[in-house]
Amino acid sequence: AQAPLALSDLCLAQVCSSLDALCSVRADGSMSLIWAPLFPQEMADQLLLKMAEKGILNDTSIGIFQNCKELRLRRASIRGCPLSAEAFHTTICPHRLLELDASRVSGGLTGADVVSGLSSSPECRSGLQRLSLSGLQLDWESLEEEGVARVGFSSLQGLRALNLSNTDTSDAVLEDICNLPHLETLDISCTPVSQLTALTGCRNTLRALVAHRLRQLDMPPASLLFVFSHLNALRHLDFSDDHFAEDDGDGRDGDEVVRQLLEGSPQLLPSLVSLDLSGRKRVSEDAIRAFVESRKSLIFMGLLATGVSACDAVSSQKNLKVTGEANEDQVCEALGRYGERECFVREALVHLYNLTTDAGQPQPDMLKLVVSGMRSHATSLHVHLVATACVFNLTTQDLAEAMPVRLLSSTVTQLLHAMKTFPRHQQVRGHAPYLAATLVINWLSSHEDPTLQRMAVAVISILVAKVKTPLAYCALVCCRENSAAAVSPLLAIVQQKAMVGVVDSTLKFALSALWNLTDEMPAAARNFIQCQGLELYEEVLEVSYYNEPSIQQKVLGLLNNISEVEELQSDLMEEDLLEHILSLLKDPQLEVGVRYFAGGILAQIASRPEVWMLDEELRGAVLQQLHESITTWTQPEREMVSYRSFHPFCPLLQTRQPPGVQLWAVWAIHLVCSQNTSHYCSMLEKEGLTELLKALASHPDTHGDVRGLSDGILRLVEQHQSLPGAFKNQTPNS
Repeated sequence: AQAPLALSDLCLAQVCSSLDALCSVRADGSMSLIWAPLFPQEMADQLLLKMAEKGILNDTSIGIFQNCKELRLRRASIRGCPLSAEAFHTTICPHRLLELDASRVSGGLTGADVVSGLSSSPECRSGLQRLSLSGLQLDWESLEEEGVARVGFSSLQGLRALNLSNTDTSDAVLEDICNLPHLETLDISCTPVSQLTALTGCRNTLRALVAHRLRQLDMPPASLLFVFSHLNALRHLDFSDDHFAEDDGDGRDGDEVVRQLLEGSPQLLPSLVSLDLSGRKRVSEDAIRAFVESRKSLIFMGLLATGVSACDAVSSQKNLKVTGEANEDQVCEALGRYGERECFVREALVHLYNLTTDAGQPQPDMLKLVVSGMRSHATSLHVHLVATACVFNLTTQDLAEAMPVRLLSSTVTQLLHAMKTFPRHQQVRGHAPYLAATLVINWLSSHEDPTLQRMAVAVISILVAKVKTPLAYCALVCCRENSAAAVSPLLAIVQQKAMVGVVDSTLKFALSALWNLTDEMPAAARNFIQCQGLELYEEVLEVSYYNEPSIQQKVLGLLNNISEVEELQSDLMEEDLLEHILSLLKDPQLEVGVRYFAGGILAQIASRPEVWMLDEELRGAVLQQLHESITTWTQPEREMVSYRSFHPFCPLLQTRQPPGVQLWAVWAIHLVCSQNTSHYCSMLEKEGLTELLKALASHPDTHGDVRGLSDGILRLVEQHQSLPGAFKNQTPNS
């Protein structure tokens, strides 16, 4: 069962969404709460974090924390937020901070700005215990250029944990850091540090050293082991490497250090209980076996991408946690520990995909790890390609139905983000809409909450419109053993709304989704009919919404899709239905959109006399009214319709067709080519319709109205062809 959100979370979310209404603006442009009660201290920290997570924390909004009496920060996170040095100094530094996470802050704030600002506060100098500047430029020189006295990390005498990964930390900075009297945890991963000798300065306090991918480390093995031999208090050592990176050297010095550490005496790093060697390519099973057997207190080993995580010496230790690829536990451990490291997330996801190909049980914890990896590396194409495949494995068939709704929501959100981030990558564009739509459809089948229902059908409507490739589209509607599962819950919503005659966004989104699902997809159209959708749509069209053009247009659009499928045209051969559609075509009071789709249905049905099963007089009336009505239409200014291809028009453009059928087809093609010339003229050329139009325009029996529009389309094509090549193959972003 899924626990409800905490009341405090709901309240904080409401404050964030209402911040503009709750605040006034100071003269400097920053925000100030109009009325601020005395917040519980932890709640102030949580509000700052919530604002950062929601992406609304910036120089303006952070101003509410200038009120240090009511909003007292102790554990502050401004991670990834766009903040200037001025806003940081004015707002954050006056607080009596114990912890600060300023990782990957944008907006010009540097590590030197942070240290300088914190050092200006006596409370922070002595009280700050944890500081993360991961991903920032330290840029000490900028302070010197501004005439600010340089201060170092050693001025923050209370520091116990410092994260400087992915910064420009130098050997000189490391020497300064190692003067801290209480330093217990240090992360210098992915920095240009070349010498670690300074670490001996904190040998009595340092308990955890993270030194992942030190590519500029320039110490012979003996010297590095000498440093390690002095770190008697060290319990965790991360000396892992990025196995994807192109080596500047062969990495043999680092590997030799690892070999000697594994095979050496337990008296080297005697307190060690955790060792991470992931990404080290030259680790042997014998060395791992020797190390594990000599360290009985060991609780963790990092062995991902080493090739030795399946070593029997490791698997036999029941209390030993391992990152690796030998089984699901090892892979999940890797995803949980290495969330910030793209190289290891990629590696773990590849193995997770292989391990979950035949997943039989819902595994929400595993899906949560995958989504977290996608979120942490939102711009990594490599991560998203593998992650979307893992999402498929973990949510296929009935697995998604047992997942918590909030987890499915975050999964869909991340898939939508992937579509936005990688709009031109075919595989992501195929995977992400299909997976997101499948998750929402599966969830919609078993939930009836009106609010969530409205959001779900909106997401489906948007997603199915974005699935462009036939393979992904087929997968979408055949996502389960019974492909009607994609259509049935949407029809149920339409029926529910039609019973009371309500017109709302949920109904409109459901109708749009069904319209898109059946577009050039015979399987989906067949499922629609099998689920009694045709009977429902007749009632919607003739009774429930007979005077609602916005609903009529969506209903007729879907019926138009069915009429394009030859083997389903007989299902539309109902006299009452066709007479009603004919009345819509004839009605001059209706907007062109409704009459256009009514005409499309009738043109498709009337184009095949061999399947016409009703009175011939009715067919004659249809053909006559098509011609008479279309000649009165005015082309709308806004886009009324879009097409995936012009294939359904080919039968209608044959020279043997009646003028009314031909006229509807050329009017439709002329409409879209006029509104989006580049895209649709390219489509005409690619699909060979220009030849059909030329034959139609030159045939002696072609009606003048048809010939005139055909010539107009061909002129648009010629104009398009005359444009420079750089403009010829543009397609819309949608």
